[in-house]
Amino acid sequence: MKIIVLGAGAWGSALAMSAAQHPAGHAVTLWARDAAQAQVMRSQAENTRYLPGIAFPASLAVADGDFHALLPGADLVIVATPMAALRDMLRALAGCTAPVAWLCKGFEAVPPDADLGTFGLMAHEVQALAAPDLIAGVFSGPSFAQEVATGQPTALVAASPHAAVRDALVRAFHSPSVRVYANEDIVGVEVGGAVKNVLAIATGLCDGLALGLNARAALITRGLAEMTRLGVALGARPDTFMGLSGLGDLVLTATGDLSRNRRVGLLLAQGQTLQQAVQSLGHVAEGVYSARTVAQRASVLGVDMPITRAVVALLDGELTPAAAVAQLMGRGPASELP
Repeated sequence: MKIIVLGAGAWGSALAMSAAQHPAGHAVTLWARDAAQAQVMRSQAENTRYLPGIAFPASLAVADGDFHALLPGADLVIVATPMAALRDMLRALAGCTAPVAWLCKGFEAVPPDADLGTFGLMAHEVQALAAPDLIAGVFSGPSFAQEVATGQPTALVAASPHAAVRDALVRAFHSPSVRVYANEDIVGVEVGGAVKNVLAIATGLCDGLALGLNARAALITRGLAEMTRLGVALGARPDTFMGLSGLGDLVLTATGDLSRNRRVGLLLAQGQTLQQAVQSLGHVAEGVYSARTVAQRASVLGVDMPITRAVVALLDGELTPAAAVAQLMGRGPASELP
């Protein structure tokens, strides 16, 4: 297969490395927007900015400049940009006939005074507006880039209404170290990928305040209930949230030491400001940018998401870390099941 990965952050680089080492001998090109970064990666044979110390496979090509020159003959195009850049990238891919899959997880931020029906969207909703003719989907699941780049066992989910996209992702990445499951429920997979980042901030806050493992388990479990309620209201299948992109990704992101979103919660609990916490990461923590949009979508749909609301209030400076936890624990009794 000829595979083009657009975006040389940690996750795009890790997947390009994984595909380049596939037993089928794929031809993989990793494209970087920054020409200087691309030159460093070519000369050092690694992504020194995002995955330092992990060598590229010798077969992995690195490119920059106009990526359209790379597309002819492609069997799969991977969009590895942050959510904020997805809309423009999909517009630039209009007319591409190869299957396209994005990696970003989250909801678009809503500009001031913008229509929630035009912004604040999940990735597949963005694609429907920006490039409706693309045959596209999402590649998601519980995965840290560092572990994929070093060949540690990982399971991912290829979600799309189009069999051609699901099949291309399975062919490209299913290998001795990566197991890929196909799923038609793109709504459920994207809701899980977005909401788990918000919930990981809450869990990091809980751990940073040393509230114990009982509190962490409660947050993860009730967070999964929030995620499922929103997903079902948006048209997802409830069983999707018991899979890789729901429970699996939530557990990883809420408990793993490599989780950027969990790290934000830890740093806020230690007294850092949101700006300080984000700047210290060096990477994008999508939960910071999508939390408000998740809460807005939930409000429009009448879906109760108290953990998400508390995270938004914390990020907006309306609640201190201790007050956010007190607000959640001070809620009245309720039935566990709907």
